[in-house]
Amino acid sequence: MWNFCDIFGRFWHSHLILLILLWFFVAPVISHPQCLDFKPPFRPQEELEFCVMYKHFGCCDSAKDQELKAKYYKIMDNFDYYGYANCAAYVQDLLCQECSPYAAHLFDAEDPSKPLRTIPGLCPDYCSAFLDRCKSTIPLFSDDPRLAELQHDKTQLCQYLELDDPDYCYPRLQSNDHLTKNLGQVSEDPEGCLQLCLEEVANGLRNPLAMVHANDGTHRLFVAEQVGVVWVYLPDRSRLEKPFLNISESVLTSHWEGDERGFLGLTLHPDFKYNGKLYVYYSVEVGFDERIRISEFRISATDMNVVDHTSERVILEIDEPASNHNGGQVLFADDGYLYIFTGDGGMAGDPFGLFGNSQNKSALLGKVLRIDVNDNERGPLYKIPPDNPFVHERGARPEVFAYGARNMWRCSVDRGDPLTKEGKGRIFCGDVGQNKYEEIDIVEKGGNYGWRAKEGFSCYDKKLCANSSLDDVLPIYAYPHKMGKSVTGGYVYRGCEYPNLNGMYIFGDFMSGRLMSLKENRHTRQWDYKEICMGTGLTCAFPGLINNYHPYIISFAEDEAGELYFLSTEIPSATSPSGLVYKVVDPSRRAPPKACHYDPLPVKVKSKTIKFHPKESLIGIELPNTRQEILDTDDWLQELFHLLEEPGLATTPKPTTTTRAPRPSKSRKGRRRKQGRHRSEAAHQNGAVRLAGDDMGRVDRGRVEIFANGEWGTVCDDLWNTKNAEVVCRQLGYRHALRASKAAEFGEGNHLRIVLDDVQCQGTEATLLDCQHAGVGSSNCAHYEDAGVICGNSLDTGH
Repeated sequence: MWNFCDIFGRFWHSHLILLILLWFFVAPVISHPQCLDFKPPFRPQEELEFCVMYKHFGCCDSAKDQELKAKYYKIMDNFDYYGYANCAAYVQDLLCQECSPYAAHLFDAEDPSKPLRTIPGLCPDYCSAFLDRCKSTIPLFSDDPRLAELQHDKTQLCQYLELDDPDYCYPRLQSNDHLTKNLGQVSEDPEGCLQLCLEEVANGLRNPLAMVHANDGTHRLFVAEQVGVVWVYLPDRSRLEKPFLNISESVLTSHWEGDERGFLGLTLHPDFKYNGKLYVYYSVEVGFDERIRISEFRISATDMNVVDHTSERVILEIDEPASNHNGGQVLFADDGYLYIFTGDGGMAGDPFGLFGNSQNKSALLGKVLRIDVNDNERGPLYKIPPDNPFVHERGARPEVFAYGARNMWRCSVDRGDPLTKEGKGRIFCGDVGQNKYEEIDIVEKGGNYGWRAKEGFSCYDKKLCANSSLDDVLPIYAYPHKMGKSVTGGYVYRGCEYPNLNGMYIFGDFMSGRLMSLKENRHTRQWDYKEICMGTGLTCAFPGLINNYHPYIISFAEDEAGELYFLSTEIPSATSPSGLVYKVVDPSRRAPPKACHYDPLPVKVKSKTIKFHPKESLIGIELPNTRQEILDTDDWLQELFHLLEEPGLATTPKPTTTTRAPRPSKSRKGRRRKQGRHRSEAAHQNGAVRLAGDDMGRVDRGRVEIFANGEWGTVCDDLWNTKNAEVVCRQLGYRHALRASKAAEFGEGNHLRIVLDDVQCQGTEATLLDCQHAGVGSSNCAHYEDAGVICGNSLDTGH
């Protein structure tokens, strides 16, 4: 007789096998809108007249719509009234699938090994009905000889017109909620993290920390390295062999990781096209003193891509009492004046004087300075704008425009909405914090940004903070050091290519590598926060796109057209050539074709050019996408069937079993472990994970326990997020991380040691040990912060 446990155990295992089989053969469809030109869909600029079902979003502009309309009439001219009545709708439907947001799927354009279909992939029932009524239209659609051969065999013809992925066949995809929901909006993961992609633009750079354009129609980019070298990149992304500027012999920096001194800022005059002026901000050593220097240079009279190094004029020098907090931003705002952003002088807590440098308006450190460098060929090198806020205040330096800054790192001017110009001229800055908070500010004339009285929204110096005369300007956003410890200010996106990003302020953190965004709510005037993640799965599966980047985000930039970039490095040393420039890409929607077209003005090149060769690539799980790949895994499936025949499987498995078998792949043949088998501790590999603590015994969720350096331990949730959870779930054989759980949701692992803290993954690593973390065994937390996950093979909520 079977007892209850025997029956339940047998039932559980047979259903587990069924679930795995269903997951493997009937995997949930992954949304990936793509047009036949291998680019994202768009919203047409002009109304479509023929393929009106895609007038709001798809892959056709009005020109393509008219082309399909002409083709339609050419086909229908072959029919009488009866044929017209029966086939007109079918012909229109099939032709207009070139306009579908999923056109690349419907026509098999995603698979380069297959010829492009001439008729979209059809669902069997639709195909059957179409052939019953309009079989004679087939030769008019296509000259594919195979279609002609099968024309009189409906079954084989419909099989030929099927897609490998039945979810994408027409018209079924139109009623698939997963494919049509939020179509054209920026994709988000279960935690609301925006899924964007990147395009590699430049590499091999030594701590690239500034990139500017000339605004002269050439669309050149000028990229500055911390060592004091600036390179010219042409619109085809080739680099000129000869540097634009090389003052490395004068720049004070070192090879030490994290050295804040060096060439820190670059800006070109708004009238650069006519006056050839540029301004730089860099560290120098004068005797035993360290200073920051702001200098003016002019372009060479004989080469538009080289600076005349003899033309340097020192505009301003400021003594630096310490080697850190050097500021470094220089820019021209809409008023035509030069803005200079200085740090507070360094050390910690702004210890200089009674109130610190930042609150002292007679000091130039910890400030936003504004000066007039126009028409300075004769007389003083700069003048004071007459409306500077403190020109009439006794003891205040007239250059001061705003004060109370700690170390503003990377500021930008908002171009304004392309249509309404809303927001135009606002200056955004990231101000690096002390112990607790990083902040984003909008700079106002005469504004006090609080340091050292405040850090973010909280008090730092309680005595100063309580001063009623502080009257400080609050940040638009501040975040704690659990999220990152060194903000890098960014830009409000105002480019043309990715309309969904318009008005989004995108910034990052140098230490955590986190990309973030803020968008102003027009009704509340508050700024809504969204984290930015790299696209997972097929999100970034477009030619030339990648979904990973080096973690030390140094700077952001925009090109002449307003497209957004960021600069980061793998090793934060001024001499390490591991820096890259990335362009930010929204894979969910692009601008209509030709809407963003421009013709760069010619550049007279006298130097040799170095062709750009991208080094980065798309990373992630490679899912089986053909029937043959699925058949190649039959040895693994056979193992599953043997489970039912093995003795001892009638008992209910324990929820705290050892590592779950990873998802099968060809490379793992012969090394796969059967489900439910236990191994000795010594047999575990470093980085193995298991789930424990779910009260209901569910194997897809639990507290994360990791095997490291010969012992099992738990993971703290300080920086625990979906990217970390993706690594764990993929390691356990699941396709998705549905939720990253925190605060010991699945109980405290008090019987184990905490082995990992401050884990920061990109989401594509093999194990948590491959991610950034505080070090095995190093933690600053307790078991009430034990991290967990909920995994799954479909994108359900996991609750």
